[in-house]
Amino acid sequence: MGGPSPRIGLNLRVAQKQILTPGLVQMVSVLALNKLELREMINQEMISNPVLEEIPEGVPSIEDEAKKTEADQMVGSPPEGGAPDREGKDSFEQTDFGSFFDEYLDPGFKSPTLDAIDKKEKLEIAEQIWGSAAKSPISEVIEKPSYENFLSQPTSLTDHLEWQLNLSICPNAVREAGQSIIGNLNEDGYLTATLEEITQSGSHQPKDVEEALALIQTFDPLGVAARDVRECLLIQLRTLEPDNNLAQQIVSDHLKQLQNKQYREIARILDRPVQQVERCVELIRKLDPRPGQRYNNTEPRLIEPDVTFVRTSDGYRVDLNEEGLPQLRISHHYRRMLNEGGTERDVRNYVKERFTSAMQLIKNIEQRKQTIVRVCEAIIRRQKDFLDKGIDELRPMMIKEVAEEVGVHPSTVSRAVSNKYAHTPQGVYELRFFFTESVQGPAGGLTSLLNLKRLVKKLIDEEETQHPLTDEQVTARLREVGYTVTRRTVAKYREDMRIPSTHQRRVKA
Repeated sequence: MGGPSPRIGLNLRVAQKQILTPGLVQMVSVLALNKLELREMINQEMISNPVLEEIPEGVPSIEDEAKKTEADQMVGSPPEGGAPDREGKDSFEQTDFGSFFDEYLDPGFKSPTLDAIDKKEKLEIAEQIWGSAAKSPISEVIEKPSYENFLSQPTSLTDHLEWQLNLSICPNAVREAGQSIIGNLNEDGYLTATLEEITQSGSHQPKDVEEALALIQTFDPLGVAARDVRECLLIQLRTLEPDNNLAQQIVSDHLKQLQNKQYREIARILDRPVQQVERCVELIRKLDPRPGQRYNNTEPRLIEPDVTFVRTSDGYRVDLNEEGLPQLRISHHYRRMLNEGGTERDVRNYVKERFTSAMQLIKNIEQRKQTIVRVCEAIIRRQKDFLDKGIDELRPMMIKEVAEEVGVHPSTVSRAVSNKYAHTPQGVYELRFFFTESVQGPAGGLTSLLNLKRLVKKLIDEEETQHPLTDEQVTARLREVGYTVTRRTVAKYREDMRIPSTHQRRVKA
């Protein structure tokens, strides 16, 4: 006989777990946006949510509307909006949004009541609420071609090479192989795939790929389609200086010594005078190791400060830069549709859903503003000497310290300062610039890591080029002025700032 059969039943268990609601997810994402990204996000939300609308110029702002609402509540004025919602309006207004519902309405909007409209016209109005297809012929605007279509676009490296390939006289098989090669070039103009990979992926013949590569390497810019720096420089030398065999030999066989500036060593190996080698080096320096970059220049990044640190008589204040940001409110027309009893159930449900989304967005934008201002005020309290005197007075500051002072999680501070800039009396700085580690400074005090790195760079910039400082010597000089660091730490700082080693910085007489 078998054992007893397992019992089947229901068990209740109480547990706690964190759940990210859609509103919380949106709040986190909104906080991480800078001004330009927030403006784009608001415009997209206004397109997708018909309940949201922008406050026209000359209309009181959100803060003014909020103050007006608070004043009305203090004197006991009744709320706007008419009769209660028959399908649970009271429960809808008792959400987490609180008084946001009334603060962002358009009190001046006048619309006909839906009771005076027949059922057919109601359906047409409802269709206009969420459907963009129903457009009035009168209000439809004829789209004209954008002036941007008439502006010349910069030529990319791919376009420039394909144009030359199409003008070249070659078999179609070679032309097709050449297009595959052009498609495998990186931004610097180097070939990132092997000839075997190009042959297999494009079903080309090996001889066609080799012939296409030789053809493209004659195109402008010189050195394009090379497989490494050595081949890139040799292509340019063979075209510009075909008779200078010494320069070609230096690049071909002694590129490592050339990078390390070991000119005497090169002259000894080649049995040539040092002066002759140095003349070839000057010629090689004029070559372009990244020929594709001239056709792949990226547009400069547009930076618009999110906050401004304004000097006042008793310190500094934080001004949030909201110029150009749409000021949002909720249209009174759609609230009327919720209050009117004749509105179709589907229409009411859709509008109620859009109301919830709109109020959550407005609340998250306001929360973003308050968090950024509080974080910046904490930065000002800790970095007042920097704002008054300059970068030498930058104090060490950690995200965790500011988070404890503001009363939020460190990840919230990290998002609040992410990709955002402040206009200060010392210039425009990224907010993350103010957060730097501390190191042991003179007289046992703490100084910022940024200032220590600047001091390392200053010592190296002032060194003798024929006798550059070693990492040990830099460490010794730092200890003389009170910084207790190790040689390995100095080497790490130097590598972080992309400063070559002592051997590479030495210039021989």
